[in-house]
Amino acid sequence: MSPRPQPGDEYVLTFSCPDRAGLVHAVSGFLVRNSGNILQSQQFDDRLQDRFFMRVHFNVSDPDITLEHLRYRFGPVAEAHGISWSLQDAATPTRTLIMVSKFGHCLNDLLFRRRTGALNIEIPAIVSNHRDFEALAETYGIPFHHVPVTKETKPEAEARLLELVRELDVDLVVLARYMQVLSDDLCKELEGRAINIHHSFLPSFKGAKPYQQAYERGVKLVGATAHYVTPDLDEGQIIEQDVVRVDHSLDPDELVTVGRDVEAQVLARAVKWHTESRVMVDGSRTVVFR
Repeated sequence: MSPRPQPGDEYVLTFSCPDRAGLVHAVSGFLVRNSGNILQSQQFDDRLQDRFFMRVHFNVSDPDITLEHLRYRFGPVAEAHGISWSLQDAATPTRTLIMVSKFGHCLNDLLFRRRTGALNIEIPAIVSNHRDFEALAETYGIPFHHVPVTKETKPEAEARLLELVRELDVDLVVLARYMQVLSDDLCKELEGRAINIHHSFLPSFKGAKPYQQAYERGVKLVGATAHYVTPDLDEGQIIEQDVVRVDHSLDPDELVTVGRDVEAQVLARAVKWHTESRVMVDGSRTVVFR
């Protein structure tokens, strides 16, 4: 694993804008003027939408140049080219609130990856509508918030969630098999900073027991999809997907086991890429600089 960047040493600039000549030159010039050295640069030209996307990971040799200086000085460059942009310290961990219900494989995987340093995140809270994983949260020293949800209490539960997001200065909300549909208002409030994971049988096997339905139909592939949360249920911009080939020899419980492994891996990759500023929304799609 590469050494983790030190605060105030490495930065990530991401931006998108209408495609035009001179964009790379403008960014390069900005970096040169601010003692920047490019460590990694990736770009994509969406010719169908005539839009340009770029991610630049760089360091700065002048210790007197701070993140605030860089943001202030990039402002005129962005304005001149119609750029939508973000500039972050590469070392800063993403404050991530995890939500879970009764299936803990994704939660457990994220907690382990955080502890081993595979994910550069801080987890200020775990929120659940059940108490099943309260003890797991305690073993990691993470505050656990039991927020029950019924049809009658859903508005109060969502208000509590938003209260936690604001109080804890949360950057990202991860629905790690949280089995409640978020309201349209909450989805809009969390737009671009909430990631969900689900099996990839949709729309073929909706509702209860999708793996049982898949077994009865004799599926040959089991997969998972991680996407941003939007008011359109399970139709947010896709960040990552994966599949595993299966066959007739697996019973429904074995399909579940395979599916859970894929779900955990796909969600972890999506969270990693988001927290490293590698994911950019392009309408109903995403540009992912892996």
